[in-house]
Amino acid sequence: MSEAIKKVSIITVNFNQPLVTEQLLHSIEQMNEYALTEIIVVDNGSTVNPVPAWQEKYPSIHFIRSEANTGFAGGNNIGIHAAGGDFLFLVNNDTEFTKGLVTQLVQALEAHKETAVVSPKIRYYDQPDMLQYAGYTKMNYYTARNSCIGQFEKDDGQFDHLTGETAFAHGAAMMVRKEAIIEAGPMKENYFLYYEEMDWCDSFKKKGYTIRLDMQALIYHKESVSVGQNSALKEYFMNRNRILFERRNAGFVQRTFFYFFFLFVVTPRNIVQYMRLGQTGFTRQLWRAIKWNLTYGVTSSETGYIP
Repeated sequence: MSEAIKKVSIITVNFNQPLVTEQLLHSIEQMNEYALTEIIVVDNGSTVNPVPAWQEKYPSIHFIRSEANTGFAGGNNIGIHAAGGDFLFLVNNDTEFTKGLVTQLVQALEAHKETAVVSPKIRYYDQPDMLQYAGYTKMNYYTARNSCIGQFEKDDGQFDHLTGETAFAHGAAMMVRKEAIIEAGPMKENYFLYYEEMDWCDSFKKKGYTIRLDMQALIYHKESVSVGQNSALKEYFMNRNRILFERRNAGFVQRTFFYFFFLFVVTPRNIVQYMRLGQTGFTRQLWRAIKWNLTYGVTSSETGYIP
């Protein structure tokens, strides 16, 4: 007897970007050929609630309204809890689907039962022949550094052979096995923004799962629509969560080395760069990121961000 067809829940989170989200919904409608899907949209505390209008416009889609902005992890977790799929496809609302995307990722998870998460190849929407993601290198837990393979390179198929295991999935598009979530738990919401998908991948790996890349699947990403290339918000959470990620996932020796590296190499280097670029206020955000990690435990729900 053939195996039952797996149901896919497509989950996305909206925050004050209703038109961007509607563009994604249109893309899914036009490009998704996988029959057994449900679409879940979580509005993450937008200033103006778009859900009532959406429910009339898109009656077949499941909309959920959160009165508070719970961050990337929190918004996706709301969708995860409501999802009925065997596989959950978490996508940023600023992405665009391509033909065969969902089917290809489903086939990857079906063929590799040991895989918890699979991400597709990601290209930049505004420069559609340029790669954003073709997998990640392994994390150096002494410095909390790794690299996104292929980023900013023209895609001539030079990385297509990398289909297989990778160090981390990409948060803009990752299809996750529901069984793996039950074992490892949902994303950690205290990250709020950035690094949560890397922490999640480490949680899956600790349970014996692998992380996979499928270069035959493609999605386009409108990078930084929600935050901006350079912002105090991004600078705060990137630094705060880089430290938090180490606290949660690195060994004692690795953590100790990292603390000295961050304080005596990363911090002065960043401050000099802020001054050179005239990024007023960024130094304050860096010190606040460090202070948060000195103040709160690794499970604290306090984000500590004040614009």
